[in-house]
Amino acid sequence: MKILFAGPSLSRTEFVPLRSGEDVFLPAHELTCRGPAKCGDITRAVDEGFREIGLVDGRFEDVAAVWHKEILYALSKGVTIYGAASMGALRAAECYPFGMIGIGNVFERYAFGGLEDDAAVAQVHAPAEFGYIAFSEAMVAIDATLERARTAGAFTSEEQLYVRATANSIFFKERTWRRIFDASIEIADAAERLKLHMYNIKRHDATLLLETLIGQRQAEKANQHGVYFSDWTLNETSQWLKLKI
Repeated sequence: MKILFAGPSLSRTEFVPLRSGEDVFLPAHELTCRGPAKCGDITRAVDEGFREIGLVDGRFEDVAAVWHKEILYALSKGVTIYGAASMGALRAAECYPFGMIGIGNVFERYAFGGLEDDAAVAQVHAPAEFGYIAFSEAMVAIDATLERARTAGAFTSEEQLYVRATANSIFFKERTWRRIFDASIEIADAAERLKLHMYNIKRHDATLLLETLIGQRQAEKANQHGVYFSDWTLNETSQWLKLKI
C-alpha cells in the first residue's frame, strides 16, 4: 500500500485531491493520494497499513507541522518513506541519516548545500477545492530560475545576486515575480530576459518522488546517501504517546 501527500507542488494533476479531507485512489498506480500532511498524518498512514509513503507538501501555519518523530516511527515499523520538494525535502534532510530517502535538488540543498531557511520552500496557495494553486513563489524556485538564466548568459552573476537579494527581502506570502520585478528596477528588462528560463524546481522534484513511489524510477537511484544510524530504537516519550492517542 502506497500513499502520497501533495498539494501545490503537484497542483492540477490527478495526484492531488480536490476536496479537503478526502482521498483519491488511483488503481492504475495502486496509490492513495492525500493533501498536504499535518502533524499526525504520517503516524495515521502507518497505522492504516501503508508501507510506502511519499511526503511532498505539508501544512505548517494553521496547524502543527509533521513531527520528525512520526517519520522515525514509520521507519521503525519498516515503512519506506520518501521526501522531496517542500516539507518532504525539509524532513528528508533532517531524517535521512535514520533511513528516510531524500529525492531531488531541494533536498540536496538542505542536506548538503548550505540551505537552512525553512521559508525557502514556503508558499501561499488555494485550498483543495481550487486545486492548491500557488499564489506566491518559493525561493528555491527563484534560485533555480536565476541560476538557469545566468548559466544561459541571460543574466550576469551580479544581476543574479541582486534579484535574489531583492526576492529574499520580500515576505514569503507576498513574494511573486511581479513584486520581484517591480522591486528590481535597476535590472533592465528583467522579466523579458527571465521568461525563457522559468523553472519550477519544486514540481520537478515532486515528480521525481512520484515516479519513484509508483515504480517508474528506481528507488536505488533515489537513495544515494547512506544511513548513518542503522541500529536505533524509537524512544516512546510522553509527548509521542499523546500524539499516538
